[in-house]
Amino acid sequence: MQPDPKILQQLVKQKMPFGKYKGEPLSDLPIGYLEWFKRNGGFPNSKLGEMLENVYVIKLNGLEKILKRLKKDRM
Repeated sequence: MQPDPKILQQLVKQKMPFGKYKGEPLSDLPIGYLEWFKRNGGFPNSKLGEMLENVYVIKLNGLEKILKRLKKDRM
């Protein structure tokens, strides 16, 4: 199963809209912050929640290099 390239691009482009990391690209959020969401009621039931969960799964599985490569390609 291949990840959807459009979703991956969104993870690099979309900024966190609130909280401690407001304005940071979702792909740059630290795993500890994403784990906090997971522990404290889960990710929001929204498009943003889906995106945060995708970043969490990518980082949890050690696949951050995919996001870093996409980010580098955008520059």
